[in-house]
Amino acid sequence: MTALTPMSFVTVRRRFDFRGIEVGRWVTPQERDRAAGRFYEALCDLMTILRGPEQLISLRSTLGLQYGIGGRPGVAAHYIPPTRQLALAKNAGAGSLAHEWFHAFDHYMGNKAFRDLGKFGFASSGWLDSADRKAHPLNEKLSKCFESILLTPDGADPSPLFVSSQKADERLKVLYYARPEEICARAFEAFIEDSQPRNSFLVSGTVYSDEAKAGLYPADDHRRRINEDFQAYFEALGAALYREQAKVG
Repeated sequence: MTALTPMSFVTVRRRFDFRGIEVGRWVTPQERDRAAGRFYEALCDLMTILRGPEQLISLRSTLGLQYGIGGRPGVAAHYIPPTRQLALAKNAGAGSLAHEWFHAFDHYMGNKAFRDLGKFGFASSGWLDSADRKAHPLNEKLSKCFESILLTPDGADPSPLFVSSQKADERLKVLYYARPEEICARAFEAFIEDSQPRNSFLVSGTVYSDEAKAGLYPADDHRRRINEDFQAYFEALGAALYREQAKVG
């Protein structure tokens, strides 16, 4: 009986056409292959939930991945805007992939959806700052997502999620949770965790964690409204990308 070939990051890169994948020197071959399998399954699940092709996951091959390289104390995962890389720490990034992927997507869409945001502008921040939006039906749907996340239904006040995030920052004397890109990434996490298939490497902790209990993830009607708007946006985006692929093919 022939043994199954272990999953590799080469397979992950080829399937999704990532710009590149870097693995830390202290990651053993067994850890590398195990992580590659978890990345592959999680990214396939993300693609299923978003109803888009592989090029959506790699952001048209502009996104790079890192696993087990560098990192900062206490930080399991992060997105690096200058190099457009999504980085997960060795043995510590499980459940963070959806959050960091949305940072990458938010950054990628910054200058696709808005004008004059600069090299490191995020679409969510551009929306909150009333940046000049580029006219396109998909950009309208994305803006609707940001509006649902950051404002009350009448658009007159900050949403409960925004208010809870500001209170958390006040307690900690930082500006982190209330940054629009962080609020929107957590809202995206909730959308992914509420979807099928479930994958704990992709996302976890948006319902029962201490952060969720502190109101740092959307809840109840607010959560349902956000989920509906994200679903409408990504369905439309995925359909547009598949139509584009069919024309090229």
